[in-house]
Amino acid sequence: MLRAMDSAVAGLRAHQSKLDVIGNNIANVNTFGYKAQSYSFKEAMYQTTTASTGGNANAAGNNAAQFGYGTMTGSISTDMGASTPSYTSGFNATINGQGFFIVSPGNSPVNNTSEELKKSSCSYSRVGQFSIDNNGFIVDSNNNYIMGFQTQDDGSYDNTTLVPLRMTKKDGTSSADVPEADLAVSSSIQINNLGIITATITDSSDKETTVTLGKVAVANFQNQEGLTKGGGYYYETNPNDNAGSCVATEPGSGSTAKLMTGYLEASNVDLAKEFSEMITTQRGFQANSKLITVSDEILNELVNMKR
Repeated sequence: MLRAMDSAVAGLRAHQSKLDVIGNNIANVNTFGYKAQSYSFKEAMYQTTTASTGGNANAAGNNAAQFGYGTMTGSISTDMGASTPSYTSGFNATINGQGFFIVSPGNSPVNNTSEELKKSSCSYSRVGQFSIDNNGFIVDSNNNYIMGFQTQDDGSYDNTTLVPLRMTKKDGTSSADVPEADLAVSSSIQINNLGIITATITDSSDKETTVTLGKVAVANFQNQEGLTKGGGYYYETNPNDNAGSCVATEPGSGSTAKLMTGYLEASNVDLAKEFSEMITTQRGFQANSKLITVSDEILNELVNMKR
């Protein structure tokens, strides 16, 4: 078979993969928290017919002569840059900078160390779409628990342990294990730009009191591009990936970004860029398919040499 046909087939496959990435970006142009991906090519293998040799006083050197076999996937990278906040009102928040909300499918506490976070079942999200379930827990739109720091008696927060944030008892005190019947009923719940969640509850004497449920935690990674997309606007990590160390801190503390309340982060897909990339990729696919047609015509000529 002709080398040109091998190269063209490799080119078709690579361009189809790039179109798959572009299609996924366009499909998620209105998905909250979506981070666009970009695809790059790299050269495939080579067959060397003449090796590179050095010259000497009696003979000139030779450059290598090689036949290439097309292209293949180089890398598929994710643009983790923050996107435009979109106002939605309600019990929502977005991180005004880098970082991720921490969510968990279970309500068990997690020690706030990089090792424990990376081997836990926690996921990481840029979408702060919060609500409160019938057991008083703060959850996201997929009913995963929002992890944060619990309020201590002196008003500070326990930064050593991440816990699922939850409604207090009817008397305003908090507990990790509260029966549903003993939970306070909130007439309003809100979050501020420092991640502090407060609720207005009514006691038995119809007196309204504002209580603090805790503070949402924000996770930062040494290399956030090393996270793995888990679907449903979640990112995953594990001890063996390239995300590096992880630290969970309070919003607005040190270099950690504050929150924007009532907003959700829009997709960072640039439609103009995606459509221009789609056109050039389509033309590349078309050129490779034309090369297969030409190779087929050459093979046809060879077959027809014997009449």
